[in-house]
Amino acid sequence: MTWNKNIEDPRRRLLVKALAAGFFSSAVGIRETTAQALGGRPAPLPPGKSIYRIEGQVLVNGQPATLDTQVVANSTVQTGKNSEVVYAVGETAHLQRSESEVTLEMKEADSMVVSGLRVLTGKILSVFPSGRAVRMTTRNASIGIRGTGVYMESDPEQTYFCTCYGTADIASASDPTSRETVVSRQHDRPLYILTGQEPGQNIRAAPFINHTDQELMLIEALVGRTAPFVFPNNNYMQPRRTY
Repeated sequence: MTWNKNIEDPRRRLLVKALAAGFFSSAVGIRETTAQALGGRPAPLPPGKSIYRIEGQVLVNGQPATLDTQVVANSTVQTGKNSEVVYAVGETAHLQRSESEVTLEMKEADSMVVSGLRVLTGKILSVFPSGRAVRMTTRNASIGIRGTGVYMESDPEQTYFCTCYGTADIASASDPTSRETVVSRQHDRPLYILTGQEPGQNIRAAPFINHTDQELMLIEALVGRTAPFVFPNNNYMQPRRTY
């Protein structure tokens, strides 16, 4: 994998390099390195706070966001050009890239329990707790996930979806015959979900793009978990397989 072109902020670049160099070998390293890069310790924030990092223009429910803005289920989060936000809601955590619009959904009365994500446009990396079913939707895809780390890119023509780890039931919104279940240990089967192809042909194999294992480890740490993989020799910098 080539170095993620979205890693432009010097603090984030420092963090990812530090994680690749082995700082995740100790809990102290996790806390101190992430604190330097994000300006705070990667632990659940007090009630009323859920944003860990903001870069550029970020709106929550149409209002400019600050580190004091609360994001809950049913919130809509928008990022502007060259912007990014890292946030947590309950046991879920998200890294939302620039020019993205995402609505968090809920079924229960608890505003901290996310039941789904509707990605209207843009790119998002997300992690969810084990045992909870969540549905992610775009204009052309419907995806049920369970205890999963995922990366999604949505545009009008197609959805890119990587089951980083866990299980995902993936279907084309326009073609019920195009569906696939992916059980992934580490980015085993990235896919494009399309619209307008022949029946049964709206899911295609895709390359591994635009997200890193270091970023997954970071957002899992923000909700007190660890990713279910380790870097060989603490020096993981590219995929272990060819896509």
